[in-house]
Amino acid sequence: MAATLPPPKAVIFGLSGLTLTDAERAFFQRERPAGYILFARNVENPEQVTALVKDLRSLDAGHNPVVLIDQEGGRVQRLRPPFWRFAPTSAEFGELYSRNPQAGADALRLNMALIGKELADLGIDVDCAPLLDVPVPGSHDVIGDRAFGTSPELVAALAPIAAEGLIDAGLVPVIKHMPGHGRATADSHKALPVVDADLATLRATDFKPYAAWAALKPPPFAFAMTAHVVYSAIDAGVPATQSRKVFDEIIRGELRFEGLVMSDDLSMAALTGPYDERAAKSLAAGCDVVLHCNGVMIEMEAVARGTGPLGPRGIAALAESERIRLKPRQAIPQDNVAAAEFFVAHRLRRG
Repeated sequence: MAATLPPPKAVIFGLSGLTLTDAERAFFQRERPAGYILFARNVENPEQVTALVKDLRSLDAGHNPVVLIDQEGGRVQRLRPPFWRFAPTSAEFGELYSRNPQAGADALRLNMALIGKELADLGIDVDCAPLLDVPVPGSHDVIGDRAFGTSPELVAALAPIAAEGLIDAGLVPVIKHMPGHGRATADSHKALPVVDADLATLRATDFKPYAAWAALKPPPFAFAMTAHVVYSAIDAGVPATQSRKVFDEIIRGELRFEGLVMSDDLSMAALTGPYDERAAKSLAAGCDVVLHCNGVMIEMEAVARGTGPLGPRGIAALAESERIRLKPRQAIPQDNVAAAEFFVAHRLRRG
């Protein structure tokens, strides 16, 4: 009788280049992460990405890891021309929806299905999109046109449509950055943002799209990603990613998110301290998985020391993500991809 392997580790790692190094191969085989995330440094052409994804999935015979990428559209898309379409910003769909809700919804869902098809063709099964953040006047432009707009109601309406477009293509969406990065006046890649708004204000704006998501019957299947942001009204001095209070009272409490929650990148400057502690604190607060993106081996080794096995919620979420990836894909509504791309562009121009 074959031995049952333990669960993979509750971590998703980046890697350094276009192919695995010998050191990365040995490290990943030893540590057995829950998944991997790709960036522009890992992308050259479709054949290379497909081979890299297959290689990552071949490392552990007892586990099928998820493979993630950030392909939002606009300035955040790792796959770019000439091999892949340059997708519009989320804000463009928000503007179209404000003029013509049906046209905006149709164009957005199709746009995300087109993104999803490109990813699925490469073997990638998770897209870190859409954003549920709501920018406010004076906030840092790290979110900006990555958001659907500045109205919580608009964001709440469009985020599930975007998620369903990805699911149509066999992709798992990641809603981010929970419970809201839009009000931050600093870029969490470079510093720790502190939001001093009171709870009533947060509930009326930042939290509103997440509350609306939870109220859907049922909401689309999705993972979620935390914000490295301090919310002074909830837990002063502690970023949401590492705050048990934010998880218990807001993410799992008021906002009723029941799925897998991953941290934002542990290597961002918003977090401090040794990497094993960054990982351990994030998992202790309530993250199901931690994310480390830059592919720096010495940091990954420390993160691995602070990371335990994936828990039951994470195991169930990975199983469901595999079901979505393997299910029959919905056909693109137009005759072919080129016609679908024209439809999206035409809708954005004409409304």
